[in-house]
Amino acid sequence: MTPRERLDQLHPEMTEWRRDFHAHPEIGFEEERTSEIVAKRLAEWGIEVHRGFGKTGLVGVIRGRHQAAGSNRAIGLRADMDALPMDEGNDFAHRSQNPGRMHACGHDGHTTMLLGAAKYLAETRNFSGTVHLIFQPAEEGLAGAKAMMDDGLFERFPCDSIYGIHNSPDMPLGTVKALTGTALAAIDYFTLTLRGRSAHGAHPQQGIDTVAMAAQVINALNAIPSRQIDALESAIISIGQIHGGTSNIVIPETVELRGSVRTLKPEVRDRVEELFKRTVKSTAEAYGGSAELDYKRAYPPTINTADEAARAAQAAAAVPGVTDVQREGNPILAGEDFAFMLEKNRGAYLLFGQRGADKGGVPVHNPGYDFNDDLLPIGASYFAALVEQELA
Repeated sequence: MTPRERLDQLHPEMTEWRRDFHAHPEIGFEEERTSEIVAKRLAEWGIEVHRGFGKTGLVGVIRGRHQAAGSNRAIGLRADMDALPMDEGNDFAHRSQNPGRMHACGHDGHTTMLLGAAKYLAETRNFSGTVHLIFQPAEEGLAGAKAMMDDGLFERFPCDSIYGIHNSPDMPLGTVKALTGTALAAIDYFTLTLRGRSAHGAHPQQGIDTVAMAAQVINALNAIPSRQIDALESAIISIGQIHGGTSNIVIPETVELRGSVRTLKPEVRDRVEELFKRTVKSTAEAYGGSAELDYKRAYPPTINTADEAARAAQAAAAVPGVTDVQREGNPILAGEDFAFMLEKNRGAYLLFGQRGADKGGVPVHNPGYDFNDDLLPIGASYFAALVEQELA
């Protein structure tokens, strides 16, 4: 029985698992219930379970039944488990039961696909070597991948290569994107506090206007990508929060701006940070105020190694239901902490389309999002086929 045939049999069961995860979302480093369920299922299937990596992260270990003498080849398969701190807008039966928590990025589906592959691989063990199943917490902005690595993930479970996937509502079901090189952007976060001098709105000349200062800073920052970075390079500066003032007749003492910076190349990342710091300082000083900047590098770019991306594409193309494997195209300017793992290992991160005729097309991080369960046997079959191909 092929992976797809067996996982089609498991499809109804996997759908139940996925919808249960969706109904009980947990945010980063709080995935206690999710981690417990994953560990219990792996143990039931005879898989070694190792817990305590990145607090709620865990690793399952499956050894093939065709162990060659002297062979210690191993690959890692990773799925993220965390949800987002937001309210769900759906009204179906498996909607979130935890207020302020929602699986709005499909990590419930990623976890389920790796579980499905784990069950198949534990049943067949039709490979030579070792598979490390990496169930990771806190992908959404908290760097759970790095936390697992800091706890000795790859020292305990060394991998010759590692692989991860993400659903994509922008791509039709059956489409896979397997790029060589940069697949996703680096992402950095900033908190900028502009300081001036408060004054009554009737006497603005007595103060230093932080609101006007903030407006000029925003304009100046928006000009960095368009006027100081090569137009053929990618750089985005986005301000997501503005906070300032408590009265409509008083100029506030401070205004705070928070946002993100996204780039694809290390040298562009360095240049944007340099320009950002110079711009906010000089603009604030021009208004007679000052700027306090907390600029944090969050996730590096997600960079696929060439051979592993090619072999991942080969495995994906062999899965029934995959109709189009794209090897070329533009990177996505979202960030992904699988990038930390790819800094230490060869590997590839693939995008699997999930948009169907009547479902799966709502963007991620949207209150109306839901994972398309039709993708479950496809993604799980890819993981299983990849193991049998790479550890043949």
